[in-house]
Amino acid sequence: MSKKFMIIMMGLLVLLLAAMGGGLFMMWSRVAALDQVVNPPVQEESQEAVKEEGEEPEIGPVIPLDSFIANLADPGGNRFLRATMELELANDDFTKEMEKRLPQIRDCILMILPTRRYQDIQTVEGKTALRTEIIAKLNILLKKEAITNIYFTEFVTQ
Repeated sequence: MSKKFMIIMMGLLVLLLAAMGGGLFMMWSRVAALDQVVNPPVQEESQEAVKEEGEEPEIGPVIPLDSFIANLADPGGNRFLRATMELELANDDFTKEMEKRLPQIRDCILMILPTRRYQDIQTVEGKTALRTEIIAKLNILLKKEAITNIYFTEFVTQ
């Protein structure tokens, strides 16, 4: 074998090793980024605060609602949402009033759900925005800060 052939082969081998190293580096960085998304780092401050306080946050009375089925505002009108939720109240004083106003509450929610598109509610941020809007509208309807949170127990889109 000639020296020229050996130099070309060594150059190709170095180039191949560099390409493999670059590919492995790219795969490793993507796996690390995926791990950050799946298992986000826990903030030490929040864990310490929970340990120091030693108390879990109080949950107010919860009122379950029947399922809601609504057409979404997508073009063509062939997508729908089925959602079941429970309303957390600030205190027990609002329980009787909520039971009396249940038809108004359901109507208010049914007026909000069909205004959403599938793209609006497919992400966690979209669901959070929907929850925030429903809480705000219901508290305006009730003229009090009666509802503190909404828990979705079923959320299906098709």
